[in-house]
Amino acid sequence: METHNVTIAIDGPASSGKSTVARRIADDLGLIYVDTGAMYRALTFEALRKNVNIKDENALLKLLENTEISLKKRNMAQSVYLNDEDVTEDIRQNNVTNTVSIVAAHPLVREEMVTRQKKLAENNGVVMDGRDIGTVVLPDSDVKIFLVASVMERAERRHKENRSKGIYSDLEQLKKDIAERDYKDSTRDTSPLKQAEDAVRIDTTKLSIEEVVEKIKSLISTKLN
Repeated sequence: METHNVTIAIDGPASSGKSTVARRIADDLGLIYVDTGAMYRALTFEALRKNVNIKDENALLKLLENTEISLKKRNMAQSVYLNDEDVTEDIRQNNVTNTVSIVAAHPLVREEMVTRQKKLAENNGVVMDGRDIGTVVLPDSDVKIFLVASVMERAERRHKENRSKGIYSDLEQLKKDIAERDYKDSTRDTSPLKQAEDAVRIDTTKLSIEEVVEKIKSLISTKLN
């Protein structure tokens, strides 16, 4: 198996380290990185900005069909664009974070997003992270990883990230929000968050980013060889 053709699926709950780890692995292996969560965040941001009812599935689908969401690598980081507008920072605001699970739960919205995500992986080696990559988007991935971490650890990570970006952050509220997000993601009817049967589970609570990256790269190396 050629490295440039490998497909790696990294799933897990909010703030488990998926995006950071996936980005690092993609850079190290020369693969395309696809942050599917950013795609749902971008749609959520656009809906909120245009006052589209996020509980109206048909309205959201119409908005999505008329919106181009692209992921571009700039200065060793990934930027998210809505049409030609860079919304990388905008989609990380609290109002988006607190409502994206509602948008992501709509079956028709997920169907369109999955179609777009599958297309990004066609004929390309990719590292794709999200909540249903190994189970729905890329069920035939060469390597499947499921990252987990305690609610406290994930809240502290999000709290630190928010403060570094100048975003107001309340640690206790983050703990509640993350626990609620876990429940919504794992109990939704369409593509719920769950570990694929053949995924390797890694608890990142007491591990550094470097340690997690090395664990996954070792798994990939074993698979390739």
